[in-house]
Amino acid sequence: MTLWTRAAAEAATGGTATADFAATGVTIDTRALASGDLFVALKDRRDGHDFVAAAFAAGAAAALVERVPEGVTGPCLVVPDTLEALRDLARAARARSRAKVVAVTGSVGKTGTKEMLRAALAAQGGTHAAEASFNNHWGVPLTLARLPERAKWCVVEIGMNHAGEIRPLAKLAKPDAAIVTTVASVHLENFRDEAGIAFAKAEILEGLGPEGVAILNRDNAHYERLSRRAKRLGVARVLRFGTGLRCEARLLDAVVAPGGTTVTARLGGRRMLYKIGAPGRHMAMNSLAVLLAVEAVGADPVRGAMALAAWRAPEGRGARLRVELGEAGLDGEITLIDESYNANPTSVGAALEVLAATPVEDGIGRVGRGRRIAILGDMLELGPEESALHAGLAAHPAMAATDRVHTCGERMRALHEALPSERRGVWTKDSATLASQVRRLLDAGDAVMVKGSLGAKMARVADAVKALGRVRAADAEEDG
Repeated sequence: MTLWTRAAAEAATGGTATADFAATGVTIDTRALASGDLFVALKDRRDGHDFVAAAFAAGAAAALVERVPEGVTGPCLVVPDTLEALRDLARAARARSRAKVVAVTGSVGKTGTKEMLRAALAAQGGTHAAEASFNNHWGVPLTLARLPERAKWCVVEIGMNHAGEIRPLAKLAKPDAAIVTTVASVHLENFRDEAGIAFAKAEILEGLGPEGVAILNRDNAHYERLSRRAKRLGVARVLRFGTGLRCEARLLDAVVAPGGTTVTARLGGRRMLYKIGAPGRHMAMNSLAVLLAVEAVGADPVRGAMALAAWRAPEGRGARLRVELGEAGLDGEITLIDESYNANPTSVGAALEVLAATPVEDGIGRVGRGRRIAILGDMLELGPEESALHAGLAAHPAMAATDRVHTCGERMRALHEALPSERRGVWTKDSATLASQVRRLLDAGDAVMVKGSLGAKMARVADAVKALGRVRAADAEEDG
């Protein structure tokens, strides 16, 4: 189905096309380009104009450019600024679409919540959602520029590192409902305190229209600050999720098991029992926000809750895998909890709780003899308190169920030194060094959780664990 014609793209951007075209998608990356895409030549860390020829060779329908590169003969839409033109496409796509839009932000759980929303809404109609963590200055416009005109719902993820970054993206998305999952000590390097982070997250509320709905975590210490901001902005409704009696979505119980989480909740006047296909009390809490948003945009929360049973945590954000050792797993198995994408004190604590709830085996299916092992890399952008925040993880209650903690990175040295000797594993200067030691640090029957900030490159360690044998998804067999 055509997404952008020459006429529509010219009208949206004010640009001039060198030839007629009809594009079925939009991309900024030739590696992910599908035949028929409009390739946007952004100038970021690299100049996208250097890849226009490759885009046409891969089947691009047209290219959005500031200049036509030498030797390129395919249809080019020429504009003064390709990033601003991408925003123009986003504005036009949002204006022509009747889709109800949900926007998600928060210090922890944005991507998982966005993916739960995708699952809950897709079960009920055409749903468009951001890919991966497309939540920044180009990711949000790209998501909106790809919005099909006939989609019923759209889910947008919005992130930030500094104050002022969410506001323009929220105004671009114009959400009908906005979720703030939580506010925590993330990006403190760029803020005076957590209150500053809360104000920055509250910028998402500025995109809501007169009938907009704000969905806020009542259990979070900054709820009142966010709620007051919503009222000052004239937000029509503020819905609360959490454990308190006054929450519109209240968590009554969450039973965490290897194959998922069984949730008992009250949504309005309705008591609900449903399962999420990923373990974690934090998953249960965020599912409440999902169901409030589903109802707010006119979908059925009961059908949405049913869809969550088949949902799985994304790669790097809690995906559970089994690694078979030796020929056909005859030497036993390791359970890998891949949390390697990002980290902060709150999310590391949640991951440790999931690890603590994971059964260990003797490597051939009998419960009880393996170890629970955490492999942790630096948490970045925590500011002057970073050493204390790293060391403070040693006192997390879930550490009592963790047998060994291996760490890497200069910041994680503080945790390494704070751990009791019986729990203290190896420390290395970086993830590459630690990855090279994985084979000797793990054994059959172990459950291992890998986590760290993106800059710590803990995916190297997760990949090293996967390389120990044949990998398969763990959750399907553990659903019970």
